[in-house]
Amino acid sequence: MPLPPKKKERRELIGPVLHFRGVQGDRWRVSALFVLTGAAEPPDMAVDGVMLPVPPRHVASQGRHHVWRWEFAVPRAADDTRAGYGFRGGDRWYMTVPGLSGRPRIAYTACNGTEDESVFSQQDLPRNARWGHLNAQHRARPFHLLLHGGDQLYADAVWDDCPSLRQWSSLPSREQLSAPFTPAMSEEAENFYFDLYCRQWSQAEAATLLSTVPSVMMWDDHDIFDGWGSHPDDRRTCPVFQGVYGVARRSFALFQVGCAPDDPPDCVWGGELGTFTQGFRIGDLGIFAPDLRTERTQGRVMSEATWEALPGWLDRFDGCRHLLLLSSVPMVFANLHALEKLINFLPAQASMEDDLRDQWRSYVHEEEYIRLVRLLGTAARERGMRITVVSGEIHLGACGVIHGPGFDLWQLTSSGIVHPAPSRMYANVLERLSRGTETIADGTTLEMVPFPETGRRYIRARNWLALHFDEEGRLNAHWQVEGEREPLIRVV
Repeated sequence: MPLPPKKKERRELIGPVLHFRGVQGDRWRVSALFVLTGAAEPPDMAVDGVMLPVPPRHVASQGRHHVWRWEFAVPRAADDTRAGYGFRGGDRWYMTVPGLSGRPRIAYTACNGTEDESVFSQQDLPRNARWGHLNAQHRARPFHLLLHGGDQLYADAVWDDCPSLRQWSSLPSREQLSAPFTPAMSEEAENFYFDLYCRQWSQAEAATLLSTVPSVMMWDDHDIFDGWGSHPDDRRTCPVFQGVYGVARRSFALFQVGCAPDDPPDCVWGGELGTFTQGFRIGDLGIFAPDLRTERTQGRVMSEATWEALPGWLDRFDGCRHLLLLSSVPMVFANLHALEKLINFLPAQASMEDDLRDQWRSYVHEEEYIRLVRLLGTAARERGMRITVVSGEIHLGACGVIHGPGFDLWQLTSSGIVHPAPSRMYANVLERLSRGTETIADGTTLEMVPFPETGRRYIRARNWLALHFDEEGRLNAHWQVEGEREPLIRVV
């Protein structure tokens, strides 16, 4: 009697997830990440345009699960090319590499989840509908890059799903602050974040994009847990908060940057400072994603060491005509100072206080905010470079501009691709607070700009953003809005 065929030991949990590594000469550098079950080393990868087989590199282990990546650089032609990659005799995937004669077509997303996943069934709302729409647009006219503006993961359930952390949460506040981060907590948290990434990123709609468009990802609070960095200092620095943060940090590095935390790729400029600040140059286009979460406290967004590094990082974009700056929270937004101060006097409003404190426009961060506006304005004016800020976080679409002496900083805000839109009342309040022009510093004003198609300043529906440059070098931003047949358009 013949023996049954031997089952493959290796099983794919997620992957490939493509991470963009930048441009090297005329080559498009990419990393492909897989999570596999089984200890056997996977085979080399074959990539179109790459002469030699690409070997795997082991990145991390979690139980029987192993994380591997393949690094390769695809030659760029004069025009766009379709490049395949995969395993000989096995699965194969395809991405579109931009031509040397043009700038990349970019899709931007943020807020890939929600605090309570049951909301989708309660509202009869297809969770990944916008991902499906993005897939359709990608098939019709491929994107070259996928930028993620934060909250790619909603990990808030870590406090409920990990028994030891749930038990800690029931302790009196004083005992919580002194309690140790135990081995059981560490193991449960490691399993929680690893499993959550695998569940979220194996969903078909998002997985298709992650495997066919190289990503650049920055993190925000929900990639850690709600409000991280904006909690009171004694809570933020207590052993359990720091322990969970450490696990979330390792998981972010692994899945969203595609590296071990102590071995960042060269596109991570903030590695020496312990941050995930990333930068890229693609011809005369720059992409800059400062880490606005690692060093955050109630009283600051970035450390003085990062502030001292910022001018040098901006110098690396000298000669660029346009710089896309990724800011997880928008730089141009309604002034909520009065509401934030009122919340301080209301009981049981800690969650709302965290959300307001997260904003660049929090009164606590006002000095840093003006410092950044002036730094960016000076860079734009002295280099003749357009700087456009792209953000998510607020679960609304929006557009605004800061006018300063010799510069304009445009703001494009798009979120969430999955997170449901906020209430109509909340959007109406923001609409009222955003009317008119506000002076934020000497000779510098801010305004939220209405969309001509609607006459309103905010898009109250799930959305994602398509960015492309026309023949005149202008940035065309198309908000792809749920329920709308045509996008809302702004040309910068």
